[in-house]
Amino acid sequence: MNPLLGRLQPYPFEKLRALLEGVTPNPALRPIRLQIGEPRHATPELVKAALAGALEGLAAYPATAGSPALREAIVAWLARRYALPALDAATQVLPVNGSREALFAFAQTVIDPGGGAARVACPNPFYQIYEGAALLAGAQPVFLNDGMDFDALDWAGVQLAYVCSPGNPTGRVLKLEDWRRLFELSDRHRFVIAADECYSELYYDELQPPLGALQAAQQLGRAGFERVVSFSSLSKRSNAPGLRSGFVAGDAAILQRFLLYRTYHGSAMSLPVQQASIAAWRDEEHVRANRRLYAEKYRAVLPLVAAPLHAQMPAGGFYLWLRTPVDDTRFARELQRQYNVLVLPGSLLARDAHGVNPGRNHVRIALVAPLDECVEAMQRIGQFARNL
Repeated sequence: MNPLLGRLQPYPFEKLRALLEGVTPNPALRPIRLQIGEPRHATPELVKAALAGALEGLAAYPATAGSPALREAIVAWLARRYALPALDAATQVLPVNGSREALFAFAQTVIDPGGGAARVACPNPFYQIYEGAALLAGAQPVFLNDGMDFDALDWAGVQLAYVCSPGNPTGRVLKLEDWRRLFELSDRHRFVIAADECYSELYYDELQPPLGALQAAQQLGRAGFERVVSFSSLSKRSNAPGLRSGFVAGDAAILQRFLLYRTYHGSAMSLPVQQASIAAWRDEEHVRANRRLYAEKYRAVLPLVAAPLHAQMPAGGFYLWLRTPVDDTRFARELQRQYNVLVLPGSLLARDAHGVNPGRNHVRIALVAPLDECVEAMQRIGQFARNL
């Protein structure tokens, strides 16, 4: 067996299940589950229709590089969304089976584990795929607490840096000056930047969409996006997590090697999924409607956050990053027992680094349930907190 598998930690939801062993939820209250960031809004009809209309494509092997039509649809979306000049559809974009698969496989492509000194920088708290990808590539993950203080880390030996903007779970967004500093560090230490932008289309000021990695590179005069690759997905944007569809875009030389890896990895997107993806990338109305639904939830629940709790409107994403007045694991366990509301303790999404676990005394609440459930959950959480 691969000995590196022994370095993997249980996934946060496995840790949550262990934490809740022996807990009997209050049977007088309906269960409300807000621990998993799985979109529950309806998948757009145009996506389902395109998928159903392309089922004959199941009879053919798809190309790992995807169809020219899909790559061109992605290039057109990037140009509209980020005011970019047209990327080369043949070399600078690559369809992937969801950003999770790609974020993991990417580390296996770019990491050179020789000598055992390779390091991978990750935000903290973070999406655990980053850590697992680093470990199974033979590298050591190192952490940036709160994901923004780039100067707090020793970058020697770092070969890959994962960044997430808008961030999971905090919703923070990197600004142009953040990107400038990260690019400077990349130039100095020659590491590759993997920009996880799966929440990029969940923002709530229509006049100020979050800045993307490629957009920042373009604005800073970095032609060709050297050592920068962005990762995007239809899961959150289009409420289609089961479609397993996304893309990577950026440095053509890196994507050439990534394509080689994925050709052997067997990760080609089926032709029906490609057709559904084209339909999704070409349409923005369903995305705006999706944002309106989440904005309505934030407007409803944020006024219910009162002392001793604290939360604020995130710049992006669909999470409420709620500060707790007691230890987050105790808070989550007792909330489930007394009020039948399931949330994810923040410490399970982070690691002890630089003397602190930055997720401690927070819980992540995914506002994915219907509006009435989100409101009822927040009312219960407020009552629970007041009774502590």
